[in-house]
Amino acid sequence: QVQVVESGGGLVQPGGSLRLSCVVSGVTLGDSAIGWFRQAPGKGREGVYCISGIQSGGAYYSDSVKGRFAISRDIAKNTVYLQMNALKPEDTGTYYCAADEAELPCDLAEPRYDYWGQGTQVTVAP
Repeated sequence: QVQVVESGGGLVQPGGSLRLSCVVSGVTLGDSAIGWFRQAPGKGREGVYCISGIQSGGAYYSDSVKGRFAISRDIAKNTVYLQMNALKPEDTGTYYCAADEAELPCDLAEPRYDYWGQGTQVTVAP
């Protein structure tokens, strides 16, 4: 059974940082594409960042987080991290992690991701 569990959200001031964690069990993390998505209040869900399996290689991100966010993976801990720096109020939302076992380069197209977490709330406010 595949499980995806996000954590690390919270309230942070503009300009601050947070690191989100996504623990994925039931898949081979090194072979899977993992994506981070977010949904702001009253808006649709959007892709933020993704990381491909080791063999496919590479990562992909939304222009809105360029230079501020970074993604990384710890195979031993079955965990993917989203480091978020220089946070802005518009980064506020529920952040979701998703997994796709297909050994293909990642992208931010939601339909390809089969397994989703419940989300973690990020609020950026003074």
